Amino acid sequence: IRKGGQVLVGFPALVDKGAHVEIEVFDEPDAATRRHREGMRRLVALAMKEPLKYLERHVPDLQKMAVAYMSLGTAEELRTQIVEVALDRAFLAEPLPTDEAVFSERLELGRGRLMLIAQEVARLVAQVLQEYNAVTRKLKDTRPPKEVAEDIQAQLQRLCPKRFVVQSPWSQLQHFPRYLKAMALRLDKLRADPARDAQRMAELRPLEQRYQRRLAELKGRSDARMDEYRWLLEELRVSAFAQELRTPQPVSGKRLEKVWQQICA
Repeated sequence: IRKGGQVLVGFPALVDKGAHVEIEVFDEPDAATRRHREGMRRLVALAMKEPLKYLERHVPDLQKMAVAYMSLGTAEELRTQIVEVALDRAFLAEPLPTDEAVFSERLELGRGRLMLIAQEVARLVAQVLQEYNAVTRKLKDTRPPKEVAEDIQAQLQRLCPKRFVVQSPWSQLQHFPRYLKAMALRLDKLRADPARDAQRMAELRPLEQRYQRRLAELKGRSDARMDEYRWLLEELRVSAFAQELRTPQPVSGKRLEKVWQQICA
């Protein structure tokens, strides 16, 4: 944009306005990218009104899931997230459509599989919530030492905030049941060997603290290497506290150190 001899750079995005979308310009590319995806999702929803009404009425096992989700939010909030993820996966694979022809093509391709994808999303969310509740119950029943309880609570809050379904990458959400099972196994093993648990926690703490400090410095800006480090931390926790659950690939402090050096480079 040229103004008074100056050139200003802005990043346009479609913005969700509920009943319609509008184009707005953002200062930051990350903000534009995030809002644009939301706007594209709204555009799809507006074009798919009838299938969407049917889907919203027939989210599998919603009431049962809502009971498990009760400590985080309402049934309506959970339904909205499941529908949003189903829309993303059915219609909005990267790269996002950039013209009417590609958008229409995506609508046709996604229409027939929307319900199947929504069922798949709902099944996974049900599994995550089941494991989440198992851990929270076990945490209450076993009454671990304060530092262990706080560590597990912090991990639960990182993994499963109110909008975890829509905020977590689909590829990672599929690992959440294993991450949560690992927490429960950790609590099972704690009484037999508290010293081992304390040692593992001491090894993990500095790796997590530097991640949290760096995250604060980024002030919401995205960084793919930080995302990689964040999920490697979860895998390292599985390896440290519940090795029998296995990790998809070898993970160690050395590997995290290597990724961290790339982040700092």
